[in-house]
Amino acid sequence: MSDAIDKHIDIRGLVCPYTFVKAKLAIESIEVGQALEILLDYEDASRSIPNSMRDHGHTVLAVEKTGDAEWIIRVRKEKD
Repeated sequence: MSDAIDKHIDIRGLVCPYTFVKAKLAIESIEVGQALEILLDYEDASRSIPNSMRDHGHTVLAVEKTGDAEWIIRVRKEKD
């Protein structure tokens, strides 16, 4: 599998549950094996989105804090 990112979403400014809804819709819109990159600024979502993605069978490639209150999450879709 490649490290390439196939889709990016920016959900800064959103809070739960909207962060999860946007991330779920984005992962559903890509093909199995592709990767999604999520930019967010809500700390709770920096934990809940990776946990939810794992619970749905996807692979969390990275959770990276990029600023005082910003994170990038990278997820590979593993199943439909």
